[in-house]
Amino acid sequence: MIGRTGPRAGLTATAVTEAAAALVDEIGFEQLSMGLLAERLGIRTPSLYKHVAGQADLAHRIAVLSLQEFADAIRDAIQGRTGGDALAAGAQAMRRWVLNHPGRYAAGNAAGATGPDDPLIPAVERVLASWAAMVRGYQLSPGQELHALRMLRSVLHGFATVEAAGGFQVDADVDESFTGMIASIDQRLRAIAVTR
Repeated sequence: MIGRTGPRAGLTATAVTEAAAALVDEIGFEQLSMGLLAERLGIRTPSLYKHVAGQADLAHRIAVLSLQEFADAIRDAIQGRTGGDALAAGAQAMRRWVLNHPGRYAAGNAAGATGPDDPLIPAVERVLASWAAMVRGYQLSPGQELHALRMLRSVLHGFATVEAAGGFQVDADVDESFTGMIASIDQRLRAIAVTR
């Protein structure tokens, strides 16, 4: 049994959030409960309420953490790249991140800001900045960039979530499909840049 002087004595809201994020990647975001998390941490469920206000607060904290990590994964992948290289690297980074962190990704997509001081807002802005960096090399107009980002998010979200759910069961190379899809998007963005 873990007492007050045991390894859980120094538990913090950050540690609770990180443990919950790891848990939802294993069991799915929809399956998260305070009881399961307490069991994972080796504490009693009421002890969690010293660190988070409840399950909604915990889910929100996971969302903020996940969006920060997601943005950083894309940013790191595209650093020093431009145009089609940045697009391909960022798209692959997103795909890998969703496959490795399906619960966190679901948490980030489910969250909404609760007010102007919500830490979710800068986390979302961080994601948007990483996405924008993926297409910056195409030198699109602001309006074209917005449409390009919506297209990218929709297409990559769809592909990655279907893949994470095991939805590609036809006997064809999934990597080849993904690479071809990104090449088509690159071609479209180059065409838009030429005609702006």
